[in-house]
Amino acid sequence: MIEFNLPTNLTLLRIALIPLLTVVFYLPWEYSNVACMLIFLAAGITDWLDGYLARKMQMETPFGAFLDPVADKLMVSMILVLIVQQQASPYLAIPAAVIIGREITIASLREWMAEIGQRAQVKVSQLGKWKTTAQMLAIGMLLYREDLLGIPINYCGYGLLYIAAILTLWSMINYLRAALAVLTAK
Repeated sequence: MIEFNLPTNLTLLRIALIPLLTVVFYLPWEYSNVACMLIFLAAGITDWLDGYLARKMQMETPFGAFLDPVADKLMVSMILVLIVQQQASPYLAIPAAVIIGREITIASLREWMAEIGQRAQVKVSQLGKWKTTAQMLAIGMLLYREDLLGIPINYCGYGLLYIAAILTLWSMINYLRAALAVLTAK
């Protein structure tokens, strides 16, 4: 049975923010970029809060453990597609494709490893957390796009997206190595 507790509801809220962000992204409004960045920030806060509350209040559920990374991957993938469409450039499309491709690969790998009882071998690592931090900062900056106090925020976002893509490849290689070690040991 699926349990809808506060952490799970926060994860569902994060998923519900995806279409809202998409609509706001396309609004012909001078501050849509700021609104999108704030919606993305709210989604990031719910991501942190749902995990914190689930652990603190001992409300971790199998459904919540499944839904949380799905919500993250949906949000990141959708926003990267929007940003690439808006700022059409191979310099942006390449790291976005690397990030989205890695997310699909690792999600599939985790599912497969879970099927063979080895899910723990591909759990989230510290490197994955660094990748996520760089990725989230990059996305926030790319959504905002405007210079701030003379700082070229959009270019900083590009730089962080490349750092995230490099960390993405590095973490994917580590996950694949861990999985390969399990599979060749059998």
